[in-house]
Amino acid sequence: MGISFKQVSHYYPTHKKKQFTVAFENINLNINAQGEFVSLVGKTGSGKSTLIQHINGLVLPSKGEVEVFGKTITSNKKKNPKMKEIRKQVGFVFQFPEYQLFEETVLKDIMFAPKNFGQTEEEAKQSALEAANILKIDSDLLEKSPFNLSGGQMRKVAIAGILAYNPDVLLLDEPTRGLDPKTADEIMDLFYEIHKEYNKTIILISHDMNLVYKYSTRIVVMNDGELTYDGDKVKLFKDNIYKDNHLSKPDVLEMVDYLNDKLNYKLDYNVFDEKQLIDKVVKLHE
Repeated sequence: MGISFKQVSHYYPTHKKKQFTVAFENINLNINAQGEFVSLVGKTGSGKSTLIQHINGLVLPSKGEVEVFGKTITSNKKKNPKMKEIRKQVGFVFQFPEYQLFEETVLKDIMFAPKNFGQTEEEAKQSALEAANILKIDSDLLEKSPFNLSGGQMRKVAIAGILAYNPDVLLLDEPTRGLDPKTADEIMDLFYEIHKEYNKTIILISHDMNLVYKYSTRIVVMNDGELTYDGDKVKLFKDNIYKDNHLSKPDVLEMVDYLNDKLNYKLDYNVFDEKQLIDKVVKLHE
């Protein structure tokens, strides 16, 4: 088992003494070390971001424990493992990761994390070049300032800096926020390729149900600080569980409903993007 939440609760202090705001309580959740593409969804304020920040020790549990690749994180700072070791295995792509760029060239920025985790200059350079290639960052950009790039290019550079030290698990907190649709699709396709080719587990937070439905192998739903669903993405929408959790239905399923209702088609929900839907409709008319 890669990641395991065991009766984990998190409380935020308020301005009033001995009073707390509950982020979530008694969470039990297991995520495999490899091969999963898990989407964590729920309305704003449901506790999603706080939950995944526990995985690499950005915040500590108020109660319970989080086990990450055999290392146990608790509320006791003195007894916890070195967070640097955990963060080497768990890469975190924050919202707007390009805000963390700071080096004078793209290459140096991508090299920073590998060097910080102990690679030599030459090793870090090789890792950076490999990550840049995966993200399809043109070689002629590597010696430019990252601040002279487009927003989409800057996002890719920031992500390359995380891929360069080869974490076992990737945490993605709204990775496409602020991007145009074309660049957002490119970014998500790249993450999916990484997931498939390297068998990496990816944990995605997103409000975009189109992305969630297209890429996830499993969906976990949070609602008012509780886990209310953990399982198959088709079942979540087919059985209308999404409605009770304030989620929207993916566009492709709205199209399926329309075609079934208006044209008496018999399409099921095992279709995850518009291209697949078009292919199914074409086959019906062959």
